[in-house]
This record gives sequence, structure tokens and C-alpha cells, in this order.
Amino acid sequence: MASLPTSPTASRGAALIAVTCGCAAAAIILVVIGSAPIAAAFLATALVATGAMLLFRRLFPRTTELGAEPDWSVARTVAESSPDAIAVTDRAGRLVCANNRYETLFGGFATPPGLPFDATGVELLGAAGRAAWRDGTAGVARLLIKGAQLSAEVTRAGEDGNLLVWRFHATQGLDLAQTMENLISGGTGDRLGSAGIMAALINPDGRIRAANRVLRARAMGHEEGAIVGRDFARFLITDSHGMARFEREGLARNPLRVLQIPFLDGEDAPMLVALIDEEENSQPAIGESAAAHIKSLVSLMPFGVALIGADGRFVQMNDAFARAAAVDPHSPPIYPGDLLVREDKGVVADAIRRFAGGATHSTDLAVRLKDHPDEPVALSIAGARGLGNSAVLLSLKDNSEETRLKREVAQATKMQAVGQLAGGVAHDFNNILTAIIGHCDLMLMRHSPGDSDYDDIQQIRANSNRAASLTRQLLAFSRQQTLRPQVLQLPDVISEVTNLLKRLLGESVTLTVKHGRNLGPVRADPGQLEQVVVNLAVNARDAMMSKDPRGTGTLAIQTYAVTTAEVRKLASDILPAADYVVLEVADTGGGIPPDVLPKIFEPFFTTKEVGKGTGLGLSTVYGIVKQSGGYIFADNVKAGSRGPAGAVFTIYLPVHTAGTLAEAPPARILPREKPVDLWGTGTILLVEDEDMVRAVAERTLTRQGYTVLCAEHGEAALELLASGPKPDLLISDVMMPLMDGPTMVRQARARYPDLPIVFMSGYAEETIRKSIDLDNVAFLAKPFSVQQLAEAVRAVLGAK
Repeated sequence: MASLPTSPTASRGAALIAVTCGCAAAAIILVVIGSAPIAAAFLATALVATGAMLLFRRLFPRTTELGAEPDWSVARTVAESSPDAIAVTDRAGRLVCANNRYETLFGGFATPPGLPFDATGVELLGAAGRAAWRDGTAGVARLLIKGAQLSAEVTRAGEDGNLLVWRFHATQGLDLAQTMENLISGGTGDRLGSAGIMAALINPDGRIRAANRVLRARAMGHEEGAIVGRDFARFLITDSHGMARFEREGLARNPLRVLQIPFLDGEDAPMLVALIDEEENSQPAIGESAAAHIKSLVSLMPFGVALIGADGRFVQMNDAFARAAAVDPHSPPIYPGDLLVREDKGVVADAIRRFAGGATHSTDLAVRLKDHPDEPVALSIAGARGLGNSAVLLSLKDNSEETRLKREVAQATKMQAVGQLAGGVAHDFNNILTAIIGHCDLMLMRHSPGDSDYDDIQQIRANSNRAASLTRQLLAFSRQQTLRPQVLQLPDVISEVTNLLKRLLGESVTLTVKHGRNLGPVRADPGQLEQVVVNLAVNARDAMMSKDPRGTGTLAIQTYAVTTAEVRKLASDILPAADYVVLEVADTGGGIPPDVLPKIFEPFFTTKEVGKGTGLGLSTVYGIVKQSGGYIFADNVKAGSRGPAGAVFTIYLPVHTAGTLAEAPPARILPREKPVDLWGTGTILLVEDEDMVRAVAERTLTRQGYTVLCAEHGEAALELLASGPKPDLLISDVMMPLMDGPTMVRQARARYPDLPIVFMSGYAEETIRKSIDLDNVAFLAKPFSVQQLAEAVRAVLGAK
């Protein structure tokens, strides 16, 4: 432990106080006794004591222990094992530790967000850091450094949440530069060399990052020369005609044609350079041999490249360009405009004419291909010099996969945000419904069925129960409903609900059910799975009726097994590799419109007329499947061999293995059985922050014969426990301001270890199970009726 000496300022302050006290004592003695010698003696004693104290403090200073600095060696060791650049900062914005990859990438140990990005990048990184302190995590999708693209993830960490972990990893740009480096240094570079092409990858500072064998041999005299990191310009000289040659070869060998090929955006991006021998008399135009070299070079490019002549026609395109443009490379179009939608043709034609006429700077355009008009692609245009008949260089980036991933991530983020909102709304709404239903029950106790108000009260209560069912659907969508999973076979669930489906679909719809072989067991709530099948079937029926008023069509339900190997072949970024049992529900209702397909799982989104649907059917399906650990996909089926066009919903449920660890048993759900006698005695401490819910519960329990002590939050409940006798039962809400229910219960159990607890909440038990994982705890879900509350209390106290 390190020590800190006592401050000199504190010592001087103490000495001043001692002298002041001595002077005051001498003055009092002089006034009361009237003896000057005695007063002087008191003053002298104070001065001597003060001097002794100062001398003692100087010789023997007190120390204050400081906490030992945490040992960050373990964190650094873990960070070094990651291929990403990782740094940790504290609340004061100081750099705590970072790995070697971080130092290499940023040229030292700069402190985030002050890293060598442009102004926009630093601003985005700073905003991500502030968001991480607030929300726990944040990220930046695209940052540029030395021509490479990085993405950053910032996460709040530490026991007290006082640290930020900054993780930087490469995106496509850095991967492309690394891929090009590997190609040049490996077999692809050797193949270029056999075609007479010397290739090198040059960093923005002009130093060589990679070179193929033939270039190393020509520039340094042997193939194994250490050329990486050397200045590329120092290997070249120019003759009197301005032609480039290798310095070590002098003017004896043929001159070189130097081709610079930019393949990444940004001024700091690495440059691909190709060198080709050319004849002395071939300065004006490129020869046939060199033209073949150029075609070979273009065809080997891993990214989409095409050459355009001065007349605006295609001269050559490589396979990557053809794939990105979705054309046949053996029968390419004549003009670039033939690939584009009508609105973009003029802009691209003007740019090509400008660069063919001598423009030097490259440009990037967002264009739309006529085969994919809804997904813009990036088209780079630059002037081509020294490429013979070619005047313009086009580079087309195939970002369809990136666009798809962005769309899926945006959809998943939106669904998560809407789910959190739905869960919060359902919780608050359940509190309101608890008060409404409770007051209705209390009023019904004072009215008999013959009273004029009895039917009105019953109507209010019935509508409140309908509203409670809507909140349960919202909780299902937000994956917060209470499930009772079992290990079951999917065909058994389908067979249980088949008779109900036949009645729902009617006689005009043909229902076909087909089960595959070797289906593994799944772990899910059978009642919730039945609801999934019913909701999908009802939506299919409505789709077929909207297509044909008679409602004729076919609903096909199929189950089959999918192995891990088959999942890997799907190459899905969403579906993890595992064994699944698949439930497929397909109809012949014409399919889902493309503009509706991304929204179908959102709550309250419906294409039906007003009053004919809540829009919660598919959102409930989505929530149940996700909470069961599965995945659901919706797609359209075109008319063909499988029959008429329609929609198909595919649900993947993971196969349950016997070796899976059993989950912790949930809190006891009350009531299990209805006791005959609901009257009781004893003292109950009721803790609830909602006044209306607390009032209903207090009146209910008092009518049943209990003595009720009420508290509006956890602190007030602990004060009642400290000042009064032990209650027989503690009933508490889970989510409360200041102090939540589980925290309050743990402190109460420290005083009374055997105190029985009943938690009540508008959130589902699945959501709060971890926080209420205590012994001798029961759970009562809101909204509850007066009868249910009385039964819950009686069930707990009667079991004691």
C-alpha cells in the first residue's frame, strides 16, 4: 500500500488553533484572578505545546493509505489475444491500457476519441463514447484511416461501470487492402510476373507494402530482396524522354510503363502499381503485347473493373464487374448506360465524357442498376492514361450483400426498440387494469345481479379483461410473456390443433399436413406454439379470401429436420449452425407485397380494414418464436411447380438435447388451487408505488380479515420493519423508484430470514426471474382480481 504524508497546511492550521486557545485562556485568567504571572505561564505553556506538536508532526508524519493501483497485466494479456485494436479508458478520459495492435494501427498510444481520423471521424467517435457512458454500448460503422475502413464498438465496463472499452476492427476496406497484399505476394503475383507484369502495393507515404517476385528481382537483383518498407521512387529513374526505368538497370534495358490503379477511396488509401516493359518506339500508344498484359491485369482484379474507350463503349470488363452488374461477361452491353435505370444514364454519360476529355480527379456516383432499381450501388469513374484505346476506368462495388445486412440489422434494431416500448407500455397498462378490475370487483360485492348497475359494472370488467389480453399479446411480441416450456414433438402439437384449424379455415380452404422423418424434440410451450399455428393460419385464410371472395385455396403445414451441415450451406448471417426442426406454413393467397414484407412483424401494423384486426397476430408469433429460442422468416413463393403464388412462413426451432442443463425453477405462480375459505388473520406489509393499485390491494386484504401496513416504496417498508413487529407476509411490487422490490426483500430477509414473500408485477415472470431468484418467494402477475389476490395470500399463509 502506498502512503501519503499529512498535509503541512493541516499542521499549520492545528498550530494556529492551539496558540489561539492559549491566548484566550491567558486573557480569562488575567480578568478573573488578576494575576499577570499566572496568565503569562498559561500563554508560555501553550506556545511550548504548539512547538512540540509541530516538531512531532515533522519528525513523525502521519500517513494516509491509498488504494493499490489495479494490476492491468491480465487485461493486457487478454487484449493481446484479440486480432482487434483494443483500448480501455477511465471516467477521466485517461488511457488505462491498450494492446499492441492498437499501437500499430494508430502509431502510438493516443487516447480515444483523439485518434488520427479526420474531423468527422473524431466527432463520431466522441459521440459514441458519450452514448456508451449513457446507454452502455455504442458504435461507429465507418471510420477511415490510411485508406482503410474501421468500425468501432464502445462498451461501458468495470464493476462500477467506470471504464470504457474501445474495440476497433477492420471492415471491407482494410480486408480488401490485405487481400490485395496477399495476392501480390503469393501465387497471383507469380502469375502476373509470368505475363510480364511487375506489381507492387504502395502505401500513401510512397513505401512498398508488397511486391511480386519479378519486381523484386528487377529492382534489387534477386527475388528474395527485402523490399517491403523501402521507398518505391528510389528504385526508378527517368531518361531524357521522361520514360521510367529501374535505377540498377540504367539505360540499357527497355523503358517501363507505370500504371497506377486506385482501388480504395480516400487520399490515404494504398495504391496498386503495375510496371510493364515497352519498346523504345512505343511512346505514343501501347503495343499489342502490352495490351494483352493490361487485359490480364484487369481480369485478375478481385474487384469490379471495366475499361471504357473514348467513344464511350466498353473495351473490357472483368468477371467481378460482370457479377456486380448482373450481366453476362461473354455478351456484355455496348454502353455503360445500358446497365442503368433511365434517370441515371445521363449523369454517367456526362461523367464519362468529362474524364475521357482529360479530367484528372476521380468521382464516385450512386447509381441504380435496371435489374435492381431499389438498391443503389457505388460506381467510381476515373480517367485512364497509358491504357491504349481505354480512356475511362470504371469500378463497380457489389454491395448487395452489405445492403442486405444493413437492412436486416436495421430491422432487428427497430424490432428490439419496438419490443422494449411494447413491454414498458404493457407494464404501465397492467397497473391501470389492476386498479380498474379491482374496483369493479369491490363494487360487485355491493351489488346483486338484479341491480341496475350490476350489468354496467360487469361490462366494464369484461372490457378490462379484453384489454388485459391485448397486453399479454404485447408482452408476447416483446418476448416478456411467461412461458412454461416442455420437451415435446412438433407433430404432436400440430395434431392437437388440426381440428380447430379445419373449423377456422372453413370448407373452401384445403388443409394439408405433412411431417418429415427423424424429427428431434424441441423445448417450447405447447400452448404458445398452438397460438403460433392458429395465428398464421388465420392470416393465411384472410389473405386467400382477399384474393378470392370464396376463400378457396390451400394451406400447407409441413415439418422437417434440418441438420447443421444443411444450415451451413444456407450461409445465413442470422441462423446459427445447429440442428433444427422446421415448421413451414404456406398458403396460396398471392403473397405479401414487397413494401409490406419488412413491416409484418411490427405490432399494430395491419393491412386489414379498420375494426377487422389489431395487427398483433404476427407480432405475437414473432415474440413467441424468439423467446422459444427459434427463428422465423417470411417470404413469397412465385407461381410455378409448387402451385399458385403465396406466402410462406418458415420457423426454425432448435433441437433439444438431453445433455442441456435444466433451467432454474421459476418462482411459484399463484394461485395453484382455489382454497375454499379465503378469510384469514395476520399482519401483511404491502409495498406498492402505484397509489391506485395499493388502495385496491389494501381494501381487499382488509376485507379478508388481515391487518395491512402500507408503504409506498422500499425505504418506507424497511422503516416499518425496523420500528414494528415482524409481519406474517410481505407483498411487494418488483419495479419501484428509489429501491426496487428484490433489494428491499434482501435487506428484510437479513432481519427476518423466514419471512414469506409474494412479488407482484406488470412485467412477466420470465423477464424478472433473475432478480427475484430467492427462497420462499411466490409471484402474482398483474392485472389480478380481488379474488386472485385473496387466493394468493391464503395459499401462502395457509402453507406455513
